Amino acid sequence: MPNASAVSRDDVIAALATVRDPELHRDIVSLNMVKELDIDGGGVRVKVELTTPACPLKDAIEQDVRQALGKVPGITAVAVEWDARVQASAPREGQQPIEGVRNIIAVASNKGGVGKSTVAANLAVALAKTGARVGIVDADITGPNLPTMFGLAQGLQSQSREGLRAIERYGVQVVSIGFLLPKGTPVVWRGPMIGSGVRQLLRDVPWEDLDYLIVDLPPGTSDASMSLAQDVPVAGVVIVSTPQDVSLEDAMKAVAMFEKLNVPVFGMVENMSYFIAPDTGKQYDIFGHGGAQKAAEELGIDFLGEIPIEPAVREGADSGIPVVFGHPESASAKAIERIAGNVAARISVLQRMGV
Repeated sequence: MPNASAVSRDDVIAALATVRDPELHRDIVSLNMVKELDIDGGGVRVKVELTTPACPLKDAIEQDVRQALGKVPGITAVAVEWDARVQASAPREGQQPIEGVRNIIAVASNKGGVGKSTVAANLAVALAKTGARVGIVDADITGPNLPTMFGLAQGLQSQSREGLRAIERYGVQVVSIGFLLPKGTPVVWRGPMIGSGVRQLLRDVPWEDLDYLIVDLPPGTSDASMSLAQDVPVAGVVIVSTPQDVSLEDAMKAVAMFEKLNVPVFGMVENMSYFIAPDTGKQYDIFGHGGAQKAAEELGIDFLGEIPIEPAVREGADSGIPVVFGHPESASAKAIERIAGNVAARISVLQRMGV
């Protein structure tokens, strides 16, 4: 005779169907996120497949799964396992995907000096720390700073017969024209040449099965940004600003440009948002505070987060050890990791919506 106290698979599925993905607002069964389900007596093991390893709401989903299964009669133990499968962004008319790359994330500003490259580098490392496969391209052709920020020598591939190739650092595949130029060598190119250079950086480098490719764009509404938006399927763009009015004005122009180019704007980041004195703990709003969030609200886009001013951020950029790797417990690192999760989640939502 069958065991009357055996846990019913149908009851388990029904319970899991009450768990909703907080971002996608559908249950995890209909979203096909439940990939494995084993029942052994009173023990249940369930494997949930996320749309990104950087999912910021994984803990909330696990809590909901445990609560739902805890209500099923006969279940005495629950084991939740995770997997992730990042989907590729669909190209629009006239665009061609980059081989080996699923999603392209542009990081932009319309003003120099706001810490855009620092944010881009740390965003890449933060995504890689979650288990995602990540690359970054230094599309700031005339001012390539990523080699320094990743602790790589300028001109290290200038004598290579293989040409420009990605170098892995902190789990990130890094590419920069700075690899081909000895330190201090200027790049004096006109706009169309810069656009062509960005295309070559993206397409002539062999990428290895990337979930996310971060593109660190030059400041301003340049040929680099337009070439990127027109030629390849950009999943979306992160706009970096500081709290000052002049920076916010430029950031809002960048938002308008990408909207005209039909590139989704993930949202705005406020860098150098505030400073907390290490001796007193008092917060100082050196450049103002909250302006980016207000601007995002006015524009109807997401506010992705604020990053404080910390010496570790500058030290990391100069020493080639990004703060999310070198000082993971710092306020800046934690803020950037939250922003990375928000960006990854936004990509998943847009893909489910078919945008």
